Amino acid sequence: MRVGLIIVGDEILSGKRQDKHLAACVERLSARGMGLAWARYIGDDREAQTAVFREAFASGDLVFSCGGIGATPDDHSRQAAAAALGRPLCLHPEARALIWQRIQEMAREQGAAADEQSEDTQRRFQMGEFPQGAGLIPNPYNRIPGFFVGDVYFVPGFPVMAHPMMEWVLDTRYPQLHRAQRVRERSVILPGALEAALTPLMLQIEAAFPGIKVFSLPSVDHPRWGRHVELGVKGEAEGLDAAFDALKTGLIQIGASIGTELVR
Repeated sequence: MRVGLIIVGDEILSGKRQDKHLAACVERLSARGMGLAWARYIGDDREAQTAVFREAFASGDLVFSCGGIGATPDDHSRQAAAAALGRPLCLHPEARALIWQRIQEMAREQGAAADEQSEDTQRRFQMGEFPQGAGLIPNPYNRIPGFFVGDVYFVPGFPVMAHPMMEWVLDTRYPQLHRAQRVRERSVILPGALEAALTPLMLQIEAAFPGIKVFSLPSVDHPRWGRHVELGVKGEAEGLDAAFDALKTGLIQIGASIGTELVR
């Protein structure tokens, strides 16, 4: 099952805020022997979000969407998800109870009384309006939940909330996707190499070792190695070392200059 990530917010696209979700998602997946297959950034545009979410629901992938589930005018993810599914938004009773609990706590902290019928409270309850039939994602930070439909999970844009919520999803709903063997990489630095000359060898290694991916990362101004190509293989432990040995043998045969070896 592939894993995808959608990151929502004009503030990310404008550079006002730096995205912290991509690296955090990769880190949490890696800790469980999983990997991220794709990621998309989308602004605060309901129509565009609807199209992206419709693709996510149809993909069959496990997808996280970060941001846009609040109740301010620039938050559209809840409405866009409902539109993508062709379902109405409904106030989830458990979400309402959790939001009301949070409102009461905040009122006590301020020495005030919570008013369940106030406009502010009713506006806050909108954060619990999810597509009909949605399930809840617990929020350990302030109890206001995210939601999911199928394999698409919607969490807040705040990293302090979103990242533990991702962990809950991975550990509670997808433990069967965790792998004891994590993906490893072995690579070698090739000073002055050109990718075009390496392509036939790359194809040869992938054909000979199913499940192993060959990668090349060229650089023209690396502070240590200058112009070079990092050529390597990645995959689970079984077969990786044999593929790397075959890669080095092939490099020697074509007369490549071999530099530092790397393991990740």
